[in-house]
Amino acid sequence: MARYTGPRWKLSRRLGISLSGTGKELKKRPYAPGQHGPGQRKKLSEYGIQLQEKQKMRFMYGVNERQFRNLFAKAGKMKGIHGENFMKLLESRLDNLVYRLGFARTRSQARQLVVHGHITVNGKKVDRPSYSVQPGDVIGLREKSRNLKIVKEALEDRQYLPEFLSFDESKMEGTYLRLPERSEMPTEINETLIVEFYSR
Repeated sequence: MARYTGPRWKLSRRLGISLSGTGKELKKRPYAPGQHGPGQRKKLSEYGIQLQEKQKMRFMYGVNERQFRNLFAKAGKMKGIHGENFMKLLESRLDNLVYRLGFARTRSQARQLVVHGHITVNGKKVDRPSYSVQPGDVIGLREKSRNLKIVKEALEDRQYLPEFLSFDESKMEGTYLRLPERSEMPTEINETLIVEFYSR
């Protein structure tokens, strides 16, 4: 299945979660889209709840189904809790860390910056959003990209910087210090339901 490119606000309302991270999608109409949206929602089966949680996480990080499954399988081979390891792998994607550092307002905007060749890892240009960043790696902007208006505006709007990252404003680059703890990752996701979904 290809990456979703449809209306994200409608999808956010369907899943009941802000996929952009701004919360704007659910401010005015915090219910499902369509003429029956404001009414009672259908009671979901156990499978439906697990599937919805999986879709929440997949669309939040902007990952296609094949990449999602492959990362889940990789997480299963790591030491520790499967669900938490899976989230750590998703958080370690380059597009997500560009978003976390504040170079972009949303993950989709961060993905675009990476694809267009504006981002470097350890001084080398990387244009693959799914690139797995390792602790200790330095994420920066190419010299010619440092004056981009959208980057400057995004950095000005940044609310906070996670503790697993550090940022040097003079060099316009951030360092991935360590893998995030569970408390530093999205709390609106129940990763155990996703593990149950794939364990059926």
